[in-house]
Amino acid sequence: MPIHSSVLELIGQTPIVKAQRLDAGVCELYLKLESANPGGSIKDRIGLSMIEAAEKRGDLKPGATLVEGTAGNTGLGLALVAQQKGYKLILVVPDKMSREKIFNLKAMGAEVRLTRSDVAKGHPEYYQDLARTIAEQTPGAYFVNQFGNPDNPAAHEFGTGPEILEQMDGDLDAIVFGCGSSGTMTGLSRAFATLSPKTELVLADPVGSILAEYINDGVLNDKSGSWLVEGIGEDFLPSISDFSRVKKAYAITDAESFHTARDLLGKEGILGGSSTGTLLAAALKYCKEQTTPKKVLVLVCDTGNKYLSKMYNDYWMLDNGFLERPQHGDLRDLILRPYGQRDTVVIGPNDLLTTAYQRMKLYDVSQLPVLDGDQLVGIVDESDVLLHVYGDEARFRDPVATAMVSKLDRLDVKSPIEALLPVFDRGQVAIVMDGNAFLGLITRIDLLNYLRRRVQ
Repeated sequence: MPIHSSVLELIGQTPIVKAQRLDAGVCELYLKLESANPGGSIKDRIGLSMIEAAEKRGDLKPGATLVEGTAGNTGLGLALVAQQKGYKLILVVPDKMSREKIFNLKAMGAEVRLTRSDVAKGHPEYYQDLARTIAEQTPGAYFVNQFGNPDNPAAHEFGTGPEILEQMDGDLDAIVFGCGSSGTMTGLSRAFATLSPKTELVLADPVGSILAEYINDGVLNDKSGSWLVEGIGEDFLPSISDFSRVKKAYAITDAESFHTARDLLGKEGILGGSSTGTLLAAALKYCKEQTTPKKVLVLVCDTGNKYLSKMYNDYWMLDNGFLERPQHGDLRDLILRPYGQRDTVVIGPNDLLTTAYQRMKLYDVSQLPVLDGDQLVGIVDESDVLLHVYGDEARFRDPVATAMVSKLDRLDVKSPIEALLPVFDRGQVAIVMDGNAFLGLITRIDLLNYLRRRVQ
C-alpha cells in the first residue's frame, strides 16, 4: 500500500464484502462499504467533487466561506475537505441529526446552526432554505447547494459507478441505494446506462418520504410524513434528480431500518448507519422476490459510529417504541431502566460524592438510587450534591450517605398512573416498589415517552 500525502487521497476505492449470513434467497448479496471513506460515508465523494469543481471554475478564493444545508453526512464530507483546503464552513442542519455527527462536525472546525426538522421546503427555517439565506447574507460566501449542484451526481457517474463495475468484473444485476440529494441515484443511473444497461436500479425509501410512491405509482405527493432515518428520503424532487431508469422502490419503516442495521452488525460484523438499514431491508426484500439467481449490491452508506446514541442504544430504541419489553399492566411498564435487570444506575451509601457526580455525568441522569446491597436506603440528586459541596469543594470526598435523602416517598407497583402526577408536582422522581423490593425509578420523561408510545 502506498503512503498518501493527504487524507483526501483515501476517498473512494472502498471495499466490497459478500454477505455470508443474511438471507438473500437465491441471490448473492454484496455490501459496498462506503463507511470506509475517511469521513465515514459516501458523501466524502461529493464533498471532494463539489469543492474541487468549484475551485477549477474559479468560484472559490483562498479562505472562502462555504455554506450548505445538510442532514448530516454531506456536511461531514464538506468539513473534511474544507478543513484540508483551508475554507471556512457554515452548515445548517435539522435538529434530528445525531449528536455524534454534530460533535464530529464541530471538532473539524465547521460552524453548525441547528434548525427545525418538522418543517417542509419553502419554510424559512427549512434547512436548505435557511442555508441559502445565510449564503446570500454572508459576504463572499459560496452556497454549495448539493440538491442543485451537477458536481454532486458527477462524483458517482465518473467515480462510484465505474469503480463498482470494475470491482464486480462488470457483472452486476441490481444495485440498491437511497435518495436524499439524489446525487448518488442520478450519477449511478447515468453510469450504468452507459457501462451496464442490464443493471437494475432499486430505490430504498423511508416511509413518510414521497419518492417510493413516485417511482412505483407515478404519483408526486406534495405532502410528506416524518421519519427518523437520517440522510435519505425527500419531500420534493431535487433539481438534479433523474429517476427515469429507476423502476422499483421499497418503502421501509424506521423500525425495520433500525432492526435491519442492528442485524447487519450481529450477522456480518458491519457497523452501518440508519440509512444502511433502510437500504439493506429493501435489498433483502428484492432478493427474496427473485426466482433466478442475481448479483445484488447494496451501499453501506455510512458508519454506525454516528448512531451509537440512537439506534444502537437500547434505551433510545425503547424510548421510541422500537424495542418491546414484556408488558405487566402496572408501573413496571414505565420503568426505562429496571433494577431487576441491573439496568438502573445506582450508588452505594459509602461511595464518595465525587463518584456519584461522575456517574450522573457518564450516564446522563439527574438522580441515583442509593442501595446498600439490594436494600434501598436513599436517593441523591444533583441538587443534593450541589447543596452539600457548595462553599467547600473538599466535601466531594464525603460519603453519599451524608448528602442523600433517606426519607422517601415510595409508590407501590400496582398504583395507578395518576399517582405519578403528585410526585412530579413535588419535583421528585417516582420510586417504584414491590413490597420491600426496589424495582426502579420513573421520571417525567419516562411518563411522556409512555404516553407518546400509546398513540403511535
